[in-house]
Amino acid sequence: MEKYFISYTANGEKFTAKSSKTPHFTVETEKNGNRTTVILNAETPVTIDKFMIALDYSYKEDQRIFVNGYQSWTDSKEYFLDEEMTELSKFAERYVHNSLVKKIGLGKSGDYAFCDYPRQKGVFYGFSYGYVRSGSIVDIFGSLSERCGFTIVRFDVEKSQVIIEKELEGVVFSGRQTVADYAVISGEYDAAFDEYFELMGVKCLQNETKCGYTTWYNYYGNVTQDIVMRDLESLSRLGEKVDIFQIDDGYQKAIGDWTETKEEKFPDGMKMIADEIHKKDMLAGLWLAPLAATRNSSIYQNHRDWLVHDEKGKPYCAGHNWGGFFALDIYNEEAREYIRNFFNVILNDWGFDMVKLDFLYAACVLPIHGKSRGEVMCDAMDLIRDCVGDKLILGCGVPLMPTFGKVDFCRVGADVDLCWKHKKHRTREDVSTPNTVNCSIFRRHLNGRAFLNDPDVFLLRDNNLDMTFEQKELLAKINSIFGSLLFVSDNVAEYSDKQTEVFLNTIKKKDVKIISAEYSERNIINVEYTVDGEAQTLKFNSETGEIIK
Repeated sequence: MEKYFISYTANGEKFTAKSSKTPHFTVETEKNGNRTTVILNAETPVTIDKFMIALDYSYKEDQRIFVNGYQSWTDSKEYFLDEEMTELSKFAERYVHNSLVKKIGLGKSGDYAFCDYPRQKGVFYGFSYGYVRSGSIVDIFGSLSERCGFTIVRFDVEKSQVIIEKELEGVVFSGRQTVADYAVISGEYDAAFDEYFELMGVKCLQNETKCGYTTWYNYYGNVTQDIVMRDLESLSRLGEKVDIFQIDDGYQKAIGDWTETKEEKFPDGMKMIADEIHKKDMLAGLWLAPLAATRNSSIYQNHRDWLVHDEKGKPYCAGHNWGGFFALDIYNEEAREYIRNFFNVILNDWGFDMVKLDFLYAACVLPIHGKSRGEVMCDAMDLIRDCVGDKLILGCGVPLMPTFGKVDFCRVGADVDLCWKHKKHRTREDVSTPNTVNCSIFRRHLNGRAFLNDPDVFLLRDNNLDMTFEQKELLAKINSIFGSLLFVSDNVAEYSDKQTEVFLNTIKKKDVKIISAEYSERNIINVEYTVDGEAQTLKFNSETGEIIK
């Protein structure tokens, strides 16, 4: 039976309630099989500060709990019941809440402004969905839509509860409105997730694994036309089909000015680049952050009314990257037209086939125009899909559920670092090879259901990289087992015979089936799987990248 905790404001006064009936509204519950729809019927306008539904749940000692992080980059994995979520250090938590730090945008990529982080063993939380696993059986607790507000799923072992919490800041409820729509599904791992996605009505847009190249993890913002042409030529000489060649950040004059190219770096323009990629029988991909703009952009200089503003009417800093950036207001008609225009230029005039769309979380850094963060993010993805049409989208830096069925590929973990070592005292979204490996493995249920999973790159080169060859080979294997978009950032002409062999084996099309993947003990992950029907095992230390024989 559901138990409620609701804190809200009505007629300028604050109230709390622990039942479905209050002096200002009633809460109705409609059940249909595994599905529960919660409707709030307000007699007077109210705003909700906390809306929590507690479900009784009996935990067993050998179970594991999976929590899904706020967005693509946020750490996500299974936990033992007696663990504590420690990914966010107390130092970092205090740091991102510092007023000066907030002004320059640090921590805005996470949920720190609107979600309480637990600090005790046996208490876990994630976004949109999560599960409790016993062997091969999972109990999924999952939202069926985030359009009425992000759903936070909390697991409290000591209290024997699973709590469905709605993030509803910025919304005024009046009359009859849905506040939650969720399901509780039990069954074998794959069958349960099949049922969950069927209830959502979500279907994956793609069904074929692709491989390719991106400029980012070698050259970062220093990419040039000469580098692109050299590495494109190297890939074309491999003798094996490479599907996509992607240009990442560094070609544009400013973040936000996507049709203005740095002529000193790309003197022949981006259409020429796309044409040359097509001549090599590859799809042309281009990176952009379509909802972001920096201070040196023409948007910030000339159209600040297009940006998301804070309560004081000032452009709201959405992140610290590039010295701080701001978010486009997707409900501003001129901003929407601007977004449509640059997509048209990139996809139709220049001829690119795929866009990697990054920092998409910027759309919902604040609840705006009387809409919750969840509704804003859903509307943003609807707009983007409409703009891109039938071209390919690789989503990144985005709360995941609003992308389900809207993007072709999606990043499911943090950026891979150039070393394996995990950095502490950072936010949960920062660059981390161990974190992205965890996400690749434990978000595998999204692959082929919500989109095709992008586990981020594997890297095999000798220079500009601080990994042993065994670590590089392990990362390539993990991506090959769990990923469906297999990218490198290397000049493959510099590969040794062994490096080329590993690269070709990684991108080779194969039939992979995951039987099980779990922490067999702290830091030790054990994977049982088959490749083209042949049984395989992989056991390794996720913190060190050491394979265990």
